[in-house]
Amino acid sequence: MTNTHGLKGEIKVFPTTEDIRRFDVLPEVLIEGGDGLCSYAVEQARYSKNLVILKLAGIDSIEAAEAIKGKDLMVSRENAIPLEEGEFYIADALGLPVFDENGTQIGTLKEIFPTGANDVYVVKRTGKKDLLLPGIPQCVKKVDVEAGRIDVVVLDGLEDL
Repeated sequence: MTNTHGLKGEIKVFPTTEDIRRFDVLPEVLIEGGDGLCSYAVEQARYSKNLVILKLAGIDSIEAAEAIKGKDLMVSRENAIPLEEGEFYIADALGLPVFDENGTQIGTLKEIFPTGANDVYVVKRTGKKDLLLPGIPQCVKKVDVEAGRIDVVVLDGLEDL
């Protein structure tokens, strides 16, 4: 969640889903709480520019919205958009070993974040700074969740970033 909106508990969310209108039919969301994930029913979804403004059940004041501000908003697997052939859920790929074109493990997948043009894969490496790889076919060759590996080609110049 990016911020609060108004005084009645609405929150602004930067969506990372491919179908932003899915919030119109999404029954609930999950938010990290002190004792794990907490479920909140979605009462209303509105859209403003590139953000979704959500009203969640039980979040009825700006103070309650402030308490969850900055936390990740997630959906359960049963409410996730079904996968197409060759697709994967980011959560399933996080932590997978990443191998270069020589078959050498160069690290593990730490994060994938969207940039607009393409996703960026963040590879955590031992003793080195994180490696940022563009999510393009020339670089990310295969994400195989079932086999438990990601195959990449480290393009010239990416090591220097």
